[in-house]
Amino acid sequence: MSTDSAGSVVAAAGYRASRTLPIWAEVRRQASRRRTQLALGFMVLLPVIMLVAFEIGDPGPEEDGDVSGAFSSIADLATSGGLNFALFALAVSAGFLLVVVVALFFGDTVASEASWGSLRYLLAIPVPRGRLLGVKLIVAGAYSLLALLTLTGTALLIGTLRYGWGPLGSTIAAELPASEGLLRLLAVVAYLAVVMLVVAGLAFLLSVLTDAALGAVGGAVMLWILSSILDQITALGGLRNLLPTHYADAWRGLLSSPVQTENLAQGAISAVVYATLFWGVAFYRFTRKDVTS
Repeated sequence: MSTDSAGSVVAAAGYRASRTLPIWAEVRRQASRRRTQLALGFMVLLPVIMLVAFEIGDPGPEEDGDVSGAFSSIADLATSGGLNFALFALAVSAGFLLVVVVALFFGDTVASEASWGSLRYLLAIPVPRGRLLGVKLIVAGAYSLLALLTLTGTALLIGTLRYGWGPLGSTIAAELPASEGLLRLLAVVAYLAVVMLVVAGLAFLLSVLTDAALGAVGGAVMLWILSSILDQITALGGLRNLLPTHYADAWRGLLSSPVQTENLAQGAISAVVYATLFWGVAFYRFTRKDVTS
């Protein structure tokens, strides 16, 4: 890039903004990072740990009573087949583990570049700011989805090898045939992916606002936890419906017959609206801020 005699910016010969920061280059770059490898590796390791826990454990009536509500029933069904084992893995991961992993991929995008001092050099190539954010967003989303699918696929494989292939058990309805149960399980995965868009949007926004990647990741996780706590306060009444975590567990409606779609639809709409809002603010703020790091 250069300037003409009037001081206007002139693009160098052959420069095309669409060729800066290729998506695959960013994919390879993020794949080489230790946090990506550890996060994906733990998605594989967790089902193995769960399997070992079920194998060495000796659950009895007294121990079952220590786990409340639906989680106890899902845990009871976990060893009855691969589909149930995978469902249990998703159930115990959705409330915190997946939140942390998604926040890690999205919160570490821009903030890490700023903390390393490489952000200003990327923009000086120059990579248009909108393209930089777009590429970072796409790659973070791809790795987050990969983590979710890795967890589900590993749990399904390990559970099937150990406990066999059978119907999907349900705590609120009759068993579902294996073929239908697989579709329901995939629907649960899809819904969780949509719900995690809220975490993705929040972590991405914080990544734009701060130079500390840990602050962006931790801030997104803490705000999600805060929303979950507020959602338990029944005195808030209808205001709880506006909380981003209010419909986080609506995926349980996919286990009923027929499927309870009302909360699923409201949860999906809420997640998309929140994510769009957070991403919009992030793009607006980043395209207008002075980048000094």
